[in-house]
Amino acid sequence: MINHDFFKALEELCEERGLEKAQLFDAVEKGIVNAYKREYGISNAKLVFNEEKGELYLAHYYQVVEEDELTPDDPSKITLQTAKTIKRGVKMGDYFEVKQNVNPKDFGRIATNSTKQILNQEIKKLEREKTYEFFKAHEDEMITGTIVSINENLIIFDLGYDVSASIPRVEIPREECHINSKVKLYLSKVEMTSKGPRVYVSRSDKNLIKRLFENYIPEVKDGVVEILGIARDSGDRTKVCVKTLDENVDALGSCLGPKGKRIKDIIDALGGEKIDIYEYSEDPKEYIINALKPAEVVAVMFNQKEKQAIAIVPEDQFSLAIGKKGQNVKLAVQSSGWKIDIKSVPQALEEGIDF
Repeated sequence: MINHDFFKALEELCEERGLEKAQLFDAVEKGIVNAYKREYGISNAKLVFNEEKGELYLAHYYQVVEEDELTPDDPSKITLQTAKTIKRGVKMGDYFEVKQNVNPKDFGRIATNSTKQILNQEIKKLEREKTYEFFKAHEDEMITGTIVSINENLIIFDLGYDVSASIPRVEIPREECHINSKVKLYLSKVEMTSKGPRVYVSRSDKNLIKRLFENYIPEVKDGVVEILGIARDSGDRTKVCVKTLDENVDALGSCLGPKGKRIKDIIDALGGEKIDIYEYSEDPKEYIINALKPAEVVAVMFNQKEKQAIAIVPEDQFSLAIGKKGQNVKLAVQSSGWKIDIKSVPQALEEGIDF
């Protein structure tokens, strides 16, 4: 006989596995109804829970019909003659319910094992769905992973909820990775598979920069300071264009933080990746000059319609403006949305460019 201890055990299981009671009751119902079907051939039943009385029972539902209305796929339809053997006083067309107490001790070995198997399957299914919902809610956000394995090609992270994910080793080329290290990751996609949720994470995605800024800079999180553009060479350098419409807010100062602490925290979270922050300007000349920092620019010629510009820099600033392997100008172009051609002062004079 089921008693209050049974319901208490279900509640404890719900707390332990983080499941809803109604979900677990559904799993129990599938297991027990299947056992009765296997043991007694009963299929037209629903399991009814009564926590207050500490009992549960099977409710069998029947409809009294003419013999020619019987269908093999609907055991709930029975003739009047059969119905009277179950319940007295029934009439043609009546619907009635028959209660049967549940006692798992009545099950045979096969039915008992089947019940346990179904319960375990349903609980695992519920846990997988709950895990999927958790990570799906954090899609396109930053999460923290713990390094559990490192090899030549991959770094494997524990994300919690018995979920792991990996990234190519080259995505963290300059960082010293250690087992049990906590690492900030960008969760790009979650999909459900037959084995549970598959979570895709990244360290190279530029959206990780945006989420880090939101995490460490309140003005960015609140929308007072807006990120207009991000360009990134993962593990090496990033350029970020910011803007604010609030005259009382210093966009660059907000991102740097007191004594540069905010940007330092972001750089540390990225393992030392350099970050250039520059401010947007409605003036294309000033905008291009800002984008090419830390190089000095002496003049800018631009075509607003085509978003093309020529930036003139002192000869000793040419390499800095271009950057190693063209990195600085490439990131400036990608983050600003302008096509920028760099020329030194001697080159501009030689080409007859009037600046």
